[in-house]
Amino acid sequence: MQRRTKWNASIVGVGLAVVLVTGACTSDRPTSTVSDPALPPASQASVEQIPQPVVVDLTVAQQSQRIDVAMPSFTEPANITNPLFPILGQESVLQLGRVDGKPFRAEVALMPDTRIIVWEGQQVETLVSQYAAFLDGRLHEVAYDYYAQADDGSVWYFGEDVFNFKGGAIINTHGTWIAGKDGPAAMIMPADPRVGDVYRPENIPGFVFEEVTVQAVDQTFEGPFGPVRGGIVIDELHMDGAREQKSFAPGYGEFYVSTGGDVEATVLALPSDALAEPIPTELATLRDGADSVLQAAGSGDWSAAEATVQELSTAWKTHGSDQVHQLLKAQMDEALATLAGAVSARNAATAQQAAIDVGRSSLDLQVPYRPIAEIELGRFDLWLAQLLLDATAGDAKGVGGDLFTLDYLRDRIQHTLESEGVTAIHAQLEKLYGAGGSLAAAAKAAEQLRSTIAQISP
Repeated sequence: MQRRTKWNASIVGVGLAVVLVTGACTSDRPTSTVSDPALPPASQASVEQIPQPVVVDLTVAQQSQRIDVAMPSFTEPANITNPLFPILGQESVLQLGRVDGKPFRAEVALMPDTRIIVWEGQQVETLVSQYAAFLDGRLHEVAYDYYAQADDGSVWYFGEDVFNFKGGAIINTHGTWIAGKDGPAAMIMPADPRVGDVYRPENIPGFVFEEVTVQAVDQTFEGPFGPVRGGIVIDELHMDGAREQKSFAPGYGEFYVSTGGDVEATVLALPSDALAEPIPTELATLRDGADSVLQAAGSGDWSAAEATVQELSTAWKTHGSDQVHQLLKAQMDEALATLAGAVSARNAATAQQAAIDVGRSSLDLQVPYRPIAEIELGRFDLWLAQLLLDATAGDAKGVGGDLFTLDYLRDRIQHTLESEGVTAIHAQLEKLYGAGGSLAAAAKAAEQLRSTIAQISP
């Protein structure tokens, strides 16, 4: 789900004193009912109740306090209009922060296809959202999350397919669950949150479990381009007993998470942050200059690299930071400082890596001004540059992670391209995947694909 700093909390329930009583969650339609206190006495009717798993040795809310126990109905489930969980309207979300003392980055994108999930006899069409998380610059987790909106306006979580990475390879799929197969669907956002509301975004104790209590509503947060009103603050209990606070904002969804020194913040979201303005010249200079330094450092042309670094520094100072999220500013400041130091020291590998980082940061800053398809294609190109750098360094694990990243990015961009471009990318990616462990062959295929991307890019 969107998302978590608790990287390991959803992996396994071994050793935790939270268990699921066998048979508590069933795929059969429930027969128990509950009266709905929101209905007037004259029209009280039996409301079908979702079977609830039993939680032991963890202090949770009484069922009478929860707002997510009545069985929802789904007439138009893929039409998600809840402003605090606006998956349907979001083209792209970027989150930055620090986790375990390392730079954290997450890219969230709505996928073009939906998925039908059968739960309690209902065939529910769910939206599919891709969540890609990077820790210290490397792919850490990818998840495909499934969401649907109930008729009352609440949004429900129908599971996720999770892929956890280490050393450039998938190490497990822990955290994967699907409603109707592994447990019940779960409310992830009420239609009209109120202070004191309790609900469970994940409800399979011993495997994945979260219980939320709404602490504040009608909050105003500082957004990328000014105040964002109508937000909420929640307290989230995890199955290991840990708690974290999260804020959600209209048009953004999950907005800020802070736990034990770790921070994840949404720094940009489209269309909420889209600007009907041309790209500032300085941001274009930063992106083009990053490519120039990448090439100059690779060829050992340090005079050209130094001159371009100076241009990049001037462009960044000219652009200013008044309308830049502090985490975006910090990201660019660090990348430019590292680049300047590496060029001064004539350290080609570090300079090239820093140039890629400057390029990625400049693309992030351009998000409000450009179609997201162009941004994603630019990110794809930079991961090809990363693969070339890793292959040159003999980093097979790095190349492996780069290949996975390119594959997930392809999922996000292929529906935005003309058929000729899609065909070319598919064919050349297959060459890249089929390099047979040869880093030289992978590098050659990556160079060819970069040339193709240059022809496709506007």
